Amino acid sequence: MKFLRNQKKSLLVFLMLVLIIIITAVMLYIINLPKKINYQTVPVIRGNIEKHVLATGKLDALSKVDVGAQISGQLQTLYVKEGDMVKKGDLLAVIDPQKAQNVVKESEETLREHQANLALARAELKLAEMTYQRYVDLAKHQAISRQEFDRVKTDVAVKKARVKIYIAQINRDQASLNTAKTNLKYTHLTAPLSGIVTNIKTLQGQTVIASQEAPTIMTLADLDTMLVKAQVSEADIINLKPGQKASFTILGAPDKIFAGVLKDILPTPEEVNDAIFYYARFEVPNPHHILKLQMTAQIKIQLALHKNVLLLPLSALRENVANNQYIVVVLQNGQQVERRVEVATQNYIDAEIVSGLAEGDLVITNSEIAKG
Repeated sequence: MKFLRNQKKSLLVFLMLVLIIIITAVMLYIINLPKKINYQTVPVIRGNIEKHVLATGKLDALSKVDVGAQISGQLQTLYVKEGDMVKKGDLLAVIDPQKAQNVVKESEETLREHQANLALARAELKLAEMTYQRYVDLAKHQAISRQEFDRVKTDVAVKKARVKIYIAQINRDQASLNTAKTNLKYTHLTAPLSGIVTNIKTLQGQTVIASQEAPTIMTLADLDTMLVKAQVSEADIINLKPGQKASFTILGAPDKIFAGVLKDILPTPEEVNDAIFYYARFEVPNPHHILKLQMTAQIKIQLALHKNVLLLPLSALRENVANNQYIVVVLQNGQQVERRVEVATQNYIDAEIVSGLAEGDLVITNSEIAKG
């Protein structure tokens, strides 16, 4: 019995050893299996690539004017309010015209007085000339003295000079009257353009004083065409020039694109938080007045557009080995193959591939060991 028990115990130990050997062999086999690698790839495709400058900006009316007072006085009547639409020539406001009317009347009376004086002077001159002619005939017969003849001759010259004085006075009076009538006209402020009243700075009843500068009564703007001022950094401004295509969106309509063509670049920069910015401007039609003054615009100015070219995401480019040349890794027959590619246009997402890749090539962007 004791022998049988020993035999069973030995068999059990043997079986355990065999099991351990089998498990160890299986584990070694699994460990030594070739590891499978999963590659993340992107295909080389054909498409369009656009290179552009991004900027923010503000909207303003292309035509905007401050309506000011050219004479002093009380703003007697204001016919419009903010937001009103006006047409060119519409009456906007009236400054008390009484003083200007009085000046016109005074100038007219002064002119009439001097015109009467001129008529009198001309009559006296005519009489003096007739008298002179008679004295000329008498002098031929030596019927008068030389002294009397000279007196009559001098009287003609004096009368002629007096006529010229009155003519000069009348010319000055006419100029003064014209100025007075113009000032009277200035009491009626009319719209210099068709548009909307965007701001009223002087209220009815207030007194305006026109000295060196004409005080602003209100501001008019024509919103049919808007002017976009793009704030562009000094790093990007060197790439811009008039004629380039520009577009923008606004916060209230992010899916609607407004387009125009770059008009000019203002030469004077603006410093914002120690950074230098320039203003690039372009116009955009606004027939329905969707765009408003001082709206914020998210602007894109096109630098280049290449169509039907090979494209590759920037994330697939690796080492920059030369000017516009990069290393990429292509998955070919399950193997990684390095290639040197030449890049032309780049934007913030893609790069245009000029050489080194073909359409459909799979470029590795990342790789990881598969978990077994």
